[in-house]
Amino acid sequence: MTQTHTIAPEASQLMERVLYEVKRVVVGQDRFLERVMIALLAQGHLLVEGVPGLAKTLTVRTLAATLRGSYRRIQFTPDLVPADLVGTRIWNQKTGEFSTSLGPVFANLLLADEINRAPAKVQSALLEVMQERQVTIAGESHKVPSPFVVMATQNPIETEGTYPLPEAQVDRFMMKVLVDYPSDEEEFVIVERVIGPPLEVQAVASTSQLAELQQTCRQVYVDPSLIQYAVKLVGATRRPQDHGMAELTKYLSYGASPRASIAMVEAGRALAFLRGRGYVLPEDLTDLAADTLRHRIVLSYEALAEGLTPDALIQQVMARIAVPDKPLQHPQ
Repeated sequence: MTQTHTIAPEASQLMERVLYEVKRVVVGQDRFLERVMIALLAQGHLLVEGVPGLAKTLTVRTLAATLRGSYRRIQFTPDLVPADLVGTRIWNQKTGEFSTSLGPVFANLLLADEINRAPAKVQSALLEVMQERQVTIAGESHKVPSPFVVMATQNPIETEGTYPLPEAQVDRFMMKVLVDYPSDEEEFVIVERVIGPPLEVQAVASTSQLAELQQTCRQVYVDPSLIQYAVKLVGATRRPQDHGMAELTKYLSYGASPRASIAMVEAGRALAFLRGRGYVLPEDLTDLAADTLRHRIVLSYEALAEGLTPDALIQQVMARIAVPDKPLQHPQ
């Protein structure tokens, strides 16, 4: 290979400054923070599942402050209507005309808190914003700011009064991340920081610089064999019998869509970029396989009866699909 794939030092330094500033406030949750950065770089959306109090809101708010970006938080409730999300038309008695009042979705970083507490009509309103990055009010389209990333949270311990997310909407999230409790050492530092003097977040980058990073990220090289590996993994969740895993067929109602292959490669490219490489390695894809697949797989009743989880099924599939052997020699 004659072409050199490297990351400019300026880009790496900028990402390091952003991460350093966020970690001055947020303790632990390295894996979660890494996934948030991947979503930002790959221009994807994130579905986060975790119990309350795990710094999900704090992470997004702090990240928005470091990027000089706009941040909005919407608390989803059963009485929410689409106009509360995207905006509406308001009659002005003085002028005798309608004016458009834009909703809170017009932000760079949008936190949809407990998204499954809103009815299907509201969730559908969010669908257009996530996919088209625009909203339509009274037949007129309005573009949301760029960059635009939605991070939605779900509470796994409480299901009363919730509405399951439509499969079409779940599929539009690039990744679903599971957030766990911090360790004892991390929690000790968390308490120390909270009871100590408040830390002020410094803005170290701008949204225009983030847009440049996103464009640079898209130049990261992906070897065709790695794309083929991602396609095989996703294909094995649809037709496991074609990949020598006929015993898994009874556990799957529906496999992952082609969006899963795209998300895995795009996220793997962003992870390689975060790790300072201009090319993707197999471990970039394997590290993110579960995050990009777990919400796109629909298990059968038999799988649920046996206590099988999507993650366990993904691990079985990954164990049977061979990783490409030396897909990319180190660039000369």
